[in-house]
Amino acid sequence: MEKRYLLGNVAIAHACREAGVDFISGYPGTPSSEVIDTLRTVPEPGCHLEWSVNEKVAYENALAAAWCGCRALVTMKHVGVNVAADPLMTSSYTGVTGGMVLLAADDPFAHSSQNEQDSRMYAAFAKIPCIDPASIQDAHDGIIRAFDLSEEFGLPVMIRPTTRICHSKGDIELGERATGHRKGTFQRNPKQYVVIPAHTRILHKELNQKQPGIRKRLIEYGFNTAVVRGEKAVIAGGISAEYIREILPDDISIATIGAYPIDEEWLAAFVSRHTEILVIEEMMPIIEGAVREVACGQVIYGKKNGYLPHEGEFSPSIIADALLAAGYITAHPFPTVSPAGNLPVRPPILCAGCMHRSTFYSMKKVFKDGIFPSDIGCYTLGLQLGAVDTTICMGASITVASGINRSGEERDVVCTIGDSTFLHTGINGLINAVYNGADIVVVILDNRITAMTGHQPNPNTCLTASGTESPAVSLEALCRSCGVTFVETVDPYDLSLLLDTMKRAKEEKGVRVIIARQPCVIVARRAGWKRHKYMVEADTCTGCRLCIKYGCPAIEFHDEVARINDLCTGCAVCADICPAGAIRREVKR
Repeated sequence: MEKRYLLGNVAIAHACREAGVDFISGYPGTPSSEVIDTLRTVPEPGCHLEWSVNEKVAYENALAAAWCGCRALVTMKHVGVNVAADPLMTSSYTGVTGGMVLLAADDPFAHSSQNEQDSRMYAAFAKIPCIDPASIQDAHDGIIRAFDLSEEFGLPVMIRPTTRICHSKGDIELGERATGHRKGTFQRNPKQYVVIPAHTRILHKELNQKQPGIRKRLIEYGFNTAVVRGEKAVIAGGISAEYIREILPDDISIATIGAYPIDEEWLAAFVSRHTEILVIEEMMPIIEGAVREVACGQVIYGKKNGYLPHEGEFSPSIIADALLAAGYITAHPFPTVSPAGNLPVRPPILCAGCMHRSTFYSMKKVFKDGIFPSDIGCYTLGLQLGAVDTTICMGASITVASGINRSGEERDVVCTIGDSTFLHTGINGLINAVYNGADIVVVILDNRITAMTGHQPNPNTCLTASGTESPAVSLEALCRSCGVTFVETVDPYDLSLLLDTMKRAKEEKGVRVIIARQPCVIVARRAGWKRHKYMVEADTCTGCRLCIKYGCPAIEFHDEVARINDLCTGCAVCADICPAGAIRREVKR
């Protein structure tokens, strides 16, 4: 055994190697991305690893590998499970031959997400086991046990680490890496893998028959444990179980739920030995619902009667509030924290020199009264520039734009979508918009990478996850093949050309596509890209603040004149915007 101080996702990646995973697929999404990012930095001979174009594709690839007898891992964030839900729901019917683990990383408090959904609900819906780790060590160990469970019951198994586990660090005991990899072989079995109604009815019955055995095995594996110490009890799941151990009095019993489905007999036996029970879990009251079903007169405290919130991320302090309200403790163990007043608001903004900023600037200037649906990516920060009116899910900008236009809205509708997001789920929306006669402008923000989640490659970068070259995808050819006749590619740093292209698009009808192409400035600088920086001639500056309104963090305002700081990347767009001509290339002396 080896002990190392690791990020949660890195510990999970190590566990995958210990488990001997043969096939790895996924789509990047915070807080799950570092698992594959870690695994791809040290390629494993005989193990296939890929960033797939979306979560549905990733899930189906991993499922097929598991049908062939390989151990397969598929990773995504919680909202990615929505995309993969179609194959997920049926894969529990078909089952698997090799072990298959779905890592669904949940994001309580929506640190980097559009909602706070609870992936445990999907596991219950699909009737597959779900491991809910309380610590980084639990997440590491849970990966290995998940593969064992999957192979024992012939089912996919979900593991659900949350942001606080994925992105925290701790001392983790690691095991030995497995050696060698399985070579998959597909065995024809239409009654198992062809889900026509006649087969499905039988498969569903078999799935239901597995459930009691799964519940018992989770107890035997030690995922769900209980210690009786008094008449009052706490039942906790996920990271809340780790928090409660820090503050729970010694005379209060504790049950930890580390996996689902919960065995009702085991739970009822624990509940029956107590008079009061406090249930602590983030997100949905799944444990609480199970406790209330088996309770016989016990007082239950939880979300359903207001002792804990239904939303947000828990902390030891929030849990202490619940303990105090339920009468489990008599004093709050943590001091009151009062943040300093009058702190400046610092909303997230696009990077200095980001290509998206000039694109949004041009959109706003040409389509002054336009409506601007957008999508999921770092370009959602166009909200701060007044260029994002809607964002709902991956690929929705084009479909929302089409829907707004076809609703009878007469204003121009201009939507934005990133290159990775367009390849994820944007293409179908574009086909639909053309097919149904929408009158919209689609701006594809092509920064040649999947930037927001950590600069992972995608089919537009000509590199796979393992670093091998792949055929170039032509966004222009894709758009034209969808039926778009107006397809223009522009450099967003060329402001005059960008504005002219926007104006020409405004004059046309139908679906028009503008591809704004410039590499992500962070990736470009890491690759050695160098441009001349710019400076402001203070004597020429009129203090009009137009450059400040542009929103680049490299531009400041002091003593009634603009100033450019060290964040400048040399994109030169601000020089084009300045009406006084005060911004010029910096001359080194």
